[in-house]
Amino acid sequence: MKDNIPDITYRKRQLLIRLFLFWIFANISIFVAKGQQDPQFSQNQYNQLTVNPGFAGSSGLINVSFLNRFQWVGFPGAPVTTVFNADAMLHLIGKNDGVGFSIINDVIGFEKNVSIGLNYSWRKDVGDGKLGTGISLGLMNKNINLDLTGIDGGDVINQSDPSLPKGKSAGIMADIGLGLFYQTENYELAISGKHLNRPSMSFDQSGKYTLLRSYYISGNYTFQMADERLQAIPSVFYKTDVTSWQADINMTLHYDKKYWGGLGYRIGDAIIVTAGTELWNGIKFGYSYDVSISALSRYNGGSHEFFLAYSVLLYKKHTHKYKSVRFL
Repeated sequence: MKDNIPDITYRKRQLLIRLFLFWIFANISIFVAKGQQDPQFSQNQYNQLTVNPGFAGSSGLINVSFLNRFQWVGFPGAPVTTVFNADAMLHLIGKNDGVGFSIINDVIGFEKNVSIGLNYSWRKDVGDGKLGTGISLGLMNKNINLDLTGIDGGDVINQSDPSLPKGKSAGIMADIGLGLFYQTENYELAISGKHLNRPSMSFDQSGKYTLLRSYYISGNYTFQMADERLQAIPSVFYKTDVTSWQADINMTLHYDKKYWGGLGYRIGDAIIVTAGTELWNGIKFGYSYDVSISALSRYNGGSHEFFLAYSVLLYKKHTHKYKSVRFL
């Protein structure tokens, strides 16, 4: 009987992965895709901290990263998003605590949103890996400027609409999020929620803006190829606010734990091409290009996304035993 225990554990793990993927694709077949409030990214595997506080400290390294996205280039008022993330494993309360810090600057049309988030996670051994449970506390500053005129001198926005603020309006909202991040040697699973308190702000007139609760689910699996220098990593990233959804399906190849490239498909929206490399001493650079396939494809030149990160070991005695998409 003891000889069968490893095989039973393997079958349970495979069943868990299949159930996870089935849940995602079952939801994809139910909902209708629409626009969402949160910024969109293509290199989500390098940007987990912005959506999942359970990720903080998962690598055992100090990580600092910048991400800049130019969406739908050439389209007036298209989103431009800049992200700064930092996280580390620290022994604050327990042995495996993690902390993180995020800043997101998102400009789209008449809006400019600046979000700041503090993340804390505690990690423990679960099965073959570690489970990070995290909480995030943050603030969002939303600025709306409808006091704009067109080329002919007329109002760009119908100023007679009573549901819209008059001219400029701004407000600050508190934001709460929770997340789980499970990591083993070969695969990772994550689930998280943002805006769980449904923060809102009121305009000067009768208008009101509310952040809807958003939920994120992602996973990846590392397949070691016959050539030891080559790894294939399929991944999925799914998000929904219950009334709408969006999903990315990706395949990435890693060579010599230093170079990577891949293709992805954002359902009904874009084909995604990614590439990256570790430059030197823990500095990594990544780039992605989205080829639009939606109805907007005739009006924009695609989307560009740049990623730059630096990782360094905090505790020299710590041995990081996990293979990770983000920290090679």
